[in-house]
Amino acid sequence: MTIPTSGQPLPRHSDPSGHGGLSEPAGAVDVAVAKETDEERAARFERDALGYLDQLYGAALRMTRNRADAEDVVQEAFIKAFSSFHQFKPGTNLKAWLFRILTNTYINGYRKAQRRPQTADGDDVEDWQIARAASHDATGLRSAEVEALDTMPDERIREALDSLSDDFRQVVMLADVEGFAYKEIAEIMGTPIGTVMSRLNRARKQLRAQLTEVAGARGIGPMAGQISDETYEPLTMMQERA
Repeated sequence: MTIPTSGQPLPRHSDPSGHGGLSEPAGAVDVAVAKETDEERAARFERDALGYLDQLYGAALRMTRNRADAEDVVQEAFIKAFSSFHQFKPGTNLKAWLFRILTNTYINGYRKAQRRPQTADGDDVEDWQIARAASHDATGLRSAEVEALDTMPDERIREALDSLSDDFRQVVMLADVEGFAYKEIAEIMGTPIGTVMSRLNRARKQLRAQLTEVAGARGIGPMAGQISDETYEPLTMMQERA
């Protein structure tokens, strides 16, 4: 994957995020940032933004389900971010700013024409495996149902995620995998916070239904065929994010 450097001529973008909430107009940018040279800005970008490369690639892979498309989305998003980094105000949420650029790049250029999914080696479910491993109650012990769900094939979890609509899958990934708050997700997706909460609630219900069906068919858990709200909650690290 090629990442832009100060030696590459890049087009200028007024606001690559597509929404004004996380970026600042030129007049509001810190004076020191406004006066920095191209070389200084490139160094700041490499220092601050490139650390999110792996997270952005993981998110792009979950969006596209295709390695080549994911690399293309991330590269294009980084070019846009680098071109407009002079508009980003230090001290605000850089991760959310980058994720919004990534999300809009995917929506505007790849969602309608993406390739057939080519999932490889379970990359799509790695974060969900981590979530399951981290799920426990206040005593440090996981419930019997959650322990039982560890036997569910990763492919079933991937299928459940893939069954969601694009908007639902994105909001679940942003909330339950990336850990963004409702407000941040609303800014990233350019939607009202109420819409985010509604989509997330409906997406989680659909996932719960999908996983319950699989659990019932496999006879998993102390009450096969029933995955309760209490079980699903730690499974996805559900928490209040106001």
